[in-house]
Amino acid sequence: MTVHLAQLRAFVAVLDEGGFGAAADALGVSQSAVSHAVAALERALKAPVLLRQGRPRPTAFGERILAHARAAVAAAVAIDDLVALRDGVPRGAVRLGAPPSVCQGLLPGLLNRWKADFPEVEITVFEGEDDEVAGWLAGSAVELAVLVDPPPGTGVVVGVDAFHALLRRDHPLAGEASISVTDLEDDPFLLSRGGCESHVREVFRQGRAPFAPAHRIREMGTLLAMVRSGVGVTLVPGLTAAMLDERLVLVPLDQRVTRRLVLSGPFGRPWHPAAEALVAASHPPA
Repeated sequence: MTVHLAQLRAFVAVLDEGGFGAAADALGVSQSAVSHAVAALERALKAPVLLRQGRPRPTAFGERILAHARAAVAAAVAIDDLVALRDGVPRGAVRLGAPPSVCQGLLPGLLNRWKADFPEVEITVFEGEDDEVAGWLAGSAVELAVLVDPPPGTGVVVGVDAFHALLRRDHPLAGEASISVTDLEDDPFLLSRGGCESHVREVFRQGRAPFAPAHRIREMGTLLAMVRSGVGVTLVPGLTAAMLDERLVLVPLDQRVTRRLVLSGPFGRPWHPAAEALVAASHPPA
């Protein structure tokens, strides 16, 4: 069995780009070349790796090899970029995963800084919930991620974000300087399931308030729409402020619960050289 890097690169690109034509555009080759590369990979492995009906999806075996294929492609890209780094200028393409509130409230400032400091580095942002982002980093779908409360170790803290009550602007408590979670007991509570549940539970624990969500919502856009419509109230990180319109307001909580936002490369394997440079440049000033 002989598997070539070009075959793995085509396999990964078809899945990431959503089709053979889009993969061809991303790789700068013909669609026929992508199709032949994937077919050659399947012949070498003696098993299909893609389901081709509709949007391409990995077969069960394709799913098993996908993380290894991503790692091999990422390693080859990193080697190319290390060669280019010999002149001391970081360059290359870096995929960055982050949660929605981070994408809107924190990343714009970082991206502007990085664009000025590292003009040869091309950064593509992927938005996902906390657990999705961590999975992308572990599976080599991204080279860099903003992780929420990861174990101590690598990476750099780029933010500490306190939780607030999210209310309609006409809510009786909207103008308060600070409130307790117990002040919200008369309102239906909307629980965000997008990675914040443990923090929300801690707020209720500190406030000795009963935890009885009326609704459980995963998507941040849905959560905001439900609060805006008067369905209930919720607790969200402070960075959510970047996503609000004039009908919603954040109110600080007496219960101090925060999340640590850590910019990091993958655990347990070498980082893309440009990712190392971005993280190093993101340390807060002493």
